[in-house]
Amino acid sequence: MKYDAVVIEHLRITLLRLLEEQPGRVLNESILGDMSEGYGFAPSRDRLRTELRWLEEQGLVNLAGEACLVATLTERGEDVARCRVMVPGVKRPSPRR
Repeated sequence: MKYDAVVIEHLRITLLRLLEEQPGRVLNESILGDMSEGYGFAPSRDRLRTELRWLEEQGLVNLAGEACLVATLTERGEDVARCRVMVPGVKRPSPRR
């Protein structure tokens, strides 16, 4: 697997896990971008939007908004974040710390 594909898979599971950790399972793209930096990512706004839209296409998040996307984790997304379901293109998470 190419390096870029590995990084994207890791970014996707990181976004899902960040959403899963929130009480309402909701965050906007700006906060997700800032929080992902704590995990070694520095996605551009365009990259972050691309991955959020991909996650939406897979039924893992719902998106709202135009100027600033707001992502809400779906039940399926929570299952992926908790390692109950695998989705090609999303890194399988390791067991919780």
